[in-house]
Amino acid sequence: MNMKIIIIGGVAGGATAAARLRRLDEEAEIILFERDEYVSYANCGLPYHIGGTIGNREDLFLQTPEGFRSRFRVDVRVKSEVIAIDPEEKTVTVKDLKTAAIYKEGYDKLILSTGAQPVKPAISGIKNENIFSLRDVPDMDRIKSAITGKKAASAVIVGGGFIGLEMAENLKEAGLSVSVVEQADQVMGTVDYPMAAMVHHYLRSRKIDLFLNENIIAFESDNGRVKVHLASQKSLTADMVLLSIGVTPENSLAKGAGLEIGRLGGIVVNDYMQTSDADIYAVGDAVEVKNPVTGSPTLIPLAGPANKQARIAADNIITGNSRVYKGTIGTSVAKLFDMTVASAGASERLLSREGIKYMTSISHAGSHAGYYPGALPLSVKINFAPDGKLLGAQVVGFGGVDKRIDLLAQVIRNGGTVYDLQEIEHAYAPPFSSAKDPVNMAGFIAENILAGRVKIVHWNDMDKVGADTMILDVRTKEEFDSGHIDKAVNIPLDELRGRLSEVPAGKPIYIYCAVGLRGYIASRILSQHGYTAVYNLSGGYKTYSCVLHDQRNSTGRECDSFPVIRDDGETRG
Repeated sequence: MNMKIIIIGGVAGGATAAARLRRLDEEAEIILFERDEYVSYANCGLPYHIGGTIGNREDLFLQTPEGFRSRFRVDVRVKSEVIAIDPEEKTVTVKDLKTAAIYKEGYDKLILSTGAQPVKPAISGIKNENIFSLRDVPDMDRIKSAITGKKAASAVIVGGGFIGLEMAENLKEAGLSVSVVEQADQVMGTVDYPMAAMVHHYLRSRKIDLFLNENIIAFESDNGRVKVHLASQKSLTADMVLLSIGVTPENSLAKGAGLEIGRLGGIVVNDYMQTSDADIYAVGDAVEVKNPVTGSPTLIPLAGPANKQARIAADNIITGNSRVYKGTIGTSVAKLFDMTVASAGASERLLSREGIKYMTSISHAGSHAGYYPGALPLSVKINFAPDGKLLGAQVVGFGGVDKRIDLLAQVIRNGGTVYDLQEIEHAYAPPFSSAKDPVNMAGFIAENILAGRVKIVHWNDMDKVGADTMILDVRTKEEFDSGHIDKAVNIPLDELRGRLSEVPAGKPIYIYCAVGLRGYIASRILSQHGYTAVYNLSGGYKTYSCVLHDQRNSTGRECDSFPVIRDDGETRG
């Protein structure tokens, strides 16, 4: 007797599982229920149709219900909502949204791919017709209609995560003035604050207004527009509001079926993507999976993990539980106009919350050799354990960011160390990289820290400097005169050996340069001349000044500068 498999939900998880099941078993009966009319579309592409980058709406659709039926012989039933699951009877109750008819369908195996839904807090006025969220194609169409039909000229985006900022870019590209309201002190919570500060600087330069550390207390209709009231007593008025404050797993069906739900609200699955019921599997945004870095459950609402989980679940249904899902480190990337922001693994915030000891370093480089035209700024931040294990990485820049985060992510994924970063063999030619790639450089810096060759301080340590500490700026006089840390003394690196008498031996010495390299060389000189309390500023003046300007809500050219990479890989910065 042929196996009967029901899949609830399409898009990345459900559609992938259906196609994989058919490729593995030509005789299985496969039914896919989708409550919307679209079964397989590029969810991640929705913002780019709104912004006009993807001009043809039809390009978003990867497969139609008809195409799915003819190619994979899958019984696709759109506009069909599963309203209940009975694990004992092994049936689902379905409501046909076109006719309102309700019926039951039996199964041998079931896959839940119910996804996640946007968070909508209980704020006064939130049901205003000009307040939107973006989850699916109908949402996209409503937002697009507000822009093209109602001629919306301004927007407030609530939430500064990846999707919120992608929408900020695309609404700006569509001609709207855009403001972003974020409850935290930074956008993009998966990156650490010094990296976010660079993003803040860039977004402001692109005329995106940022309102950080702000809570919304009410929405109010205002002559066809929306007034957004903030806890700080400020108010913003716009033609439309987009809620992008996160998603929560759609777990109501699973709860109703008595399946185990985790502490984060996701469906609990084992390594085989199997729920607490042996005949029910679950994949995608609705499930909790293991974070290999922390060992704790996590929610990762990304298309890549959903596709991989769906493939594994399908394999395990057909061949028995033979494949395991090893978890996800949440590697993600976002395009913000010309800037790219990417992260993988654990941020400082997550590591602190989990009680995991860590160290961190920041380095700045160019996207390729500086003497080759077109090199662009690239900043790398890594978080690593005292034993050298790489725990997290973030890259912000204007070229080659995706390549670097992919290298870093694989080291994290494989449980590798900062020493592995030193050994990464990358494709090198001047138009693409430097002899020592920025990822290699991050490993070299971390190894120097772990080996005790250099002691470092971070940007937030500089305000704690007392009268008994010397701040030493080893940049050139011209660089120093263009901006420096308060109370710093300028002794250019090339003059340091001849001016050691000006450096007090009995005080801690905090050294900095533009990005950290000259500071490291200076620290080695002093250390080998008997100075014991010598510290180098991680990320140099570039990181410090970007954070300082961000806290003052001002601009600073240092956030846009980057060092020059010579062919031998040495950095002048």
